[in-house]
Amino acid sequence: MANQFSSSVDFGLRLSRRIYYGQGSAPVPAMSRSPEEYLPTAPMCYAVISDPDTVDNPDIRSYQPYVHGKCDPPALIPLQLLGVTMEVDCSLDTAFVTVNARWRVHCVLGSSTCDCRLAIPMGEQGSLLGVEVDNFGRSYHTELISRNDENDKEKVAKAKDGYFLKSQIYIIDIPQFSGGSIFSIKIKWSQEILFNEGQFSLNIPFSFPSYVNPIGIKSPKKERILLKVNSGAAREVSCNTSSHPLKVLMRQAGKLSLSYEAEVQAWSSIDFSLSYIVSLTDIVGGVLLQSPFLRDFDEREIFCLYLYPGKSQDRKVFRKNVVFIVDISGSMKGSPLESTKNALIASLSHLNAQDTFNIIAFNGEFYSFSGLMEPATVEKLLSATKWVEATFIANGGTNILNPLTQAMKLFQNSTASDSIPLIFLVTDGTVENERQICNFVKSCPTNGQPVRTPRLCLYCNHYFLQMLAQLGRGHYDAAYDLDSISFRMQRLFRTASSVIVSDITLGGLGLDSVELFPPYIPDLSLESPLMISGRCNGTFPESVKVTGTLADMTKFEVDLEVQREKDIQLTNILAKRHMDLVTSQAWLLESAELVEKVSKMSIQHKLPSEYTCMVLVENSDGKKAPEPMLIKRAYSKLSRQRLERDSQKLFLGGMSLGFGDLKATANNVSPAIKEAKPSEGLLEKATSTCCGRFADNCCGMCLLQTCRFANDQCTIVCTQLCAALACFELINCCIELCDCDCL
Repeated sequence: MANQFSSSVDFGLRLSRRIYYGQGSAPVPAMSRSPEEYLPTAPMCYAVISDPDTVDNPDIRSYQPYVHGKCDPPALIPLQLLGVTMEVDCSLDTAFVTVNARWRVHCVLGSSTCDCRLAIPMGEQGSLLGVEVDNFGRSYHTELISRNDENDKEKVAKAKDGYFLKSQIYIIDIPQFSGGSIFSIKIKWSQEILFNEGQFSLNIPFSFPSYVNPIGIKSPKKERILLKVNSGAAREVSCNTSSHPLKVLMRQAGKLSLSYEAEVQAWSSIDFSLSYIVSLTDIVGGVLLQSPFLRDFDEREIFCLYLYPGKSQDRKVFRKNVVFIVDISGSMKGSPLESTKNALIASLSHLNAQDTFNIIAFNGEFYSFSGLMEPATVEKLLSATKWVEATFIANGGTNILNPLTQAMKLFQNSTASDSIPLIFLVTDGTVENERQICNFVKSCPTNGQPVRTPRLCLYCNHYFLQMLAQLGRGHYDAAYDLDSISFRMQRLFRTASSVIVSDITLGGLGLDSVELFPPYIPDLSLESPLMISGRCNGTFPESVKVTGTLADMTKFEVDLEVQREKDIQLTNILAKRHMDLVTSQAWLLESAELVEKVSKMSIQHKLPSEYTCMVLVENSDGKKAPEPMLIKRAYSKLSRQRLERDSQKLFLGGMSLGFGDLKATANNVSPAIKEAKPSEGLLEKATSTCCGRFADNCCGMCLLQTCRFANDQCTIVCTQLCAALACFELINCCIELCDCDCL
């Protein structure tokens, strides 16, 4: 799919050479030869071109030669960017990004219209919150609806107006923009702020290609970035590095406001990146408390307890007893298994001599490196590396319970009290007994402590793995791109292997009722702040006592002050993690009540979930664009006319993680993203393939889709025929009955 997108952009740029900008105008920027460089690295808009003859300057006709044929798949011409503003609100460990941009349809005749394709690349763990489009007479906004809505259930199931191009690049098709028109788009998303070696870091896609710079327009280009940081802690926040020159607007304890504004010759060609430090030398934290907002369906108070590990590098970490459980079933063949092997070997090299480890590979059976936990000596690590190279051969099915049971048995012989048992489960599959596995992990203590279970997955039941991580007081991550497997595994290993406080408990709450997220409190790591949140009834105390065990086996204890928070909207920050945890519980317990709760949370906080669908809705007060006069153009937009009868709703798909695919696992389907085969030529298809396509399709809509590849005379005859059929409502019948992709 990404290859096809790049191919369409490449052809669109070549097609844009037809456009005449007037004498003395700057030439069209040089195009890259690398397909990867055509993938969006900043919010982008493209004109979707099916008829190449409509490509021209809407202000100055160039009278280029007529182009025969159609573009299939459509060519994508990047639109001109006239202005961009970005606002970033960093609160605790989450960043909320809002991008406002103005675009011009500079490549389509003023008498023609085209659809626009919006590409939204997001940062780490990005989640789309909303899109608003103002086309000066026709505007759209996004909403979330329940998947159980009887009126829209069938349309939600077939949602295809939005999809993920890659793991963090979301695509939305928006209909009918006139040539020469200027429109604005407002995009909101949230993403994770990373924490590493005592500093927070943020990276936002903001690198615009040179071909979006306006040609022939001499008006100044203003670029503006506004950034706010609120760490929650009453400590100084200092900016360490930034990609753009930022000016300090406000500095207070725990807060920082920065801005960047400039008139530029070309739009930003680098991503926006920022790293900042909260001045901490030791473990500090606090509790933020907030009343529910006016229309919140959950009337309980919301709180967030946070602990920052500080920058002390000499703090002792717990010893590790590590078991790596790696899926080597047939579906892991190729890049997934090779990337996993490389990440595993790199993780082994970070073990200390006092640590112990073992490796279990599994498919339908399981294979252990050793019958007991081995010390991480140089000799044992070298032997383990050779064993991995010889044993990791992808074949067979998937059985998770047996290797997990074997890992638990290995920990039973461990007597060291200053060590942390860790299980790393790497899998791409879904199995039938997942609930049984969760119940097994829940009932298996090791030396009086539950086993910590960091996990990583590719394309499986994400909520099964999240629930396993909850039960084991561990961490969960998912690699959606094969290139990210090694990075995510190693980051997960660093977080889990740098625990400084274990067995954390909260005391002195004295509340009538409390619901914790997560219900099992994880350990505090040097590589990750600890966030515990929840909902409660009753009078919250003025301070909360947090206790735990340090790596030297001494007691950790701290009293955290409770403060009413006004500047941070806690519900926005915590909503996604609450929804994910409740979704995991709904899956495990098969609870319809929890499913309804997740649906309400999703709609209320405008966050996509497994039980809701995002739709792009035309605003009721917007003026509808005039319908094209030509019969040919009218019938090429029949699918859009169907949407108008449905109050112009475009159903956006692909935003849910899913609960796995048992059939794909049983058939050993590879988790790699399947790339669509590039078209051999975007203008090659014509009457030579018309008969074959006509034989495969029999409805009126399919006839139109087929004949748009034919010559003009055939098109005129067929559109006249369809016009006659429309008089007898036969076209509407085809729309309702046709199950093919023509709609």
